[in-house]
Amino acid sequence: MQSTKKIDIRALSPEQLAQHFKDMGEPAFRAKQVYQWLWEKSARSFEEMSNLSKDLRKKLDDGYTINTVEISNAQFSNDHTIKNAFRLYDGNIVEGVLIPTEDRMTACVSSQVGCSLTCKFCATGYMERKRNLNADEIYDQVVLIDQQAKQNYNIPLTNIVYMGMGEPLLNYANVLKSIERITAPDGLNMSYKRITVSTAGIAKMIKKLGDDGVKFNLALSLHAANDEKRHEIMPITEHNSLTALAEALKYYFQKTKNPVTYEYIVFNNFNDEIQDAMELARFCKHVPCKVNIIEYNPIQFADFINAEGDKIDAFAAYLRKQGITTNIRRSRGKDIDAACGQLAVKEKG
Repeated sequence: MQSTKKIDIRALSPEQLAQHFKDMGEPAFRAKQVYQWLWEKSARSFEEMSNLSKDLRKKLDDGYTINTVEISNAQFSNDHTIKNAFRLYDGNIVEGVLIPTEDRMTACVSSQVGCSLTCKFCATGYMERKRNLNADEIYDQVVLIDQQAKQNYNIPLTNIVYMGMGEPLLNYANVLKSIERITAPDGLNMSYKRITVSTAGIAKMIKKLGDDGVKFNLALSLHAANDEKRHEIMPITEHNSLTALAEALKYYFQKTKNPVTYEYIVFNNFNDEIQDAMELARFCKHVPCKVNIIEYNPIQFADFINAEGDKIDAFAAYLRKQGITTNIRRSRGKDIDAACGQLAVKEKG
């Protein structure tokens, strides 16, 4: 583990970094050079910063640290999905996935070590939440998955989804800072429209997204438009009823004008009837939206199974008849436990 006496240099703002360099007796432009190395060039050590003197690089190495993320293990699926176990600077492990499809190259990244929400159908929900990820640790996952996409498929990342381990809105500040760095011209310079943050539904934080005027896409893991059913599989609903969520989503849309995506896993004999589709269609009237119907991926901790194919098709057909844009998302990476809801670290930190 890195020395706790060293300062995490990527936690410093440009202004703070400039002050540190001033205190070292270094010219201000050095701070700009280092900031560029850290974010735009994704330097993993001070030694890489070739336009700095050896003396300055040593000074930085003595007083500061770059808490880099490493790929501890990568698994390749038959469908070309790649699941990564990322080792953090303190030995903790999170997972992230590269999902290649015909028209896009998507990184699925984690925002927490474990999760505190205990959703019954999600493997991560059975893990203890150990800590939030820092903004630079989220950023590093994107950098590493982008490199992986280029090395393996000769195509750069096109999209990022915050759908890995953890609840992004319970790590609000770090998630937003990571997106700011990913989209910044002196960062990875990706478009906000290529980024989607998925939440299990924390009403007050959805309102905060509206207040902050965010430009990225918001997805809500709904899975039932019925409070009783939703509470059965998602304990978070105790303080986030569908009424509270609808109010928050209306507020969010009023502030951002961004449509919302509802994610809906269709479980066999649980939420797969036309009555369930009718309830979902009613909920869809609150704000402009689309629905992604997601194939369920069984996990060892739970007894849920995926709905029958004809039930899923009938469910989607009903929504489409109501004028709701509806996509059926087929799972990828199931054979390596990389699919939606399957991320749970087996490797020990």
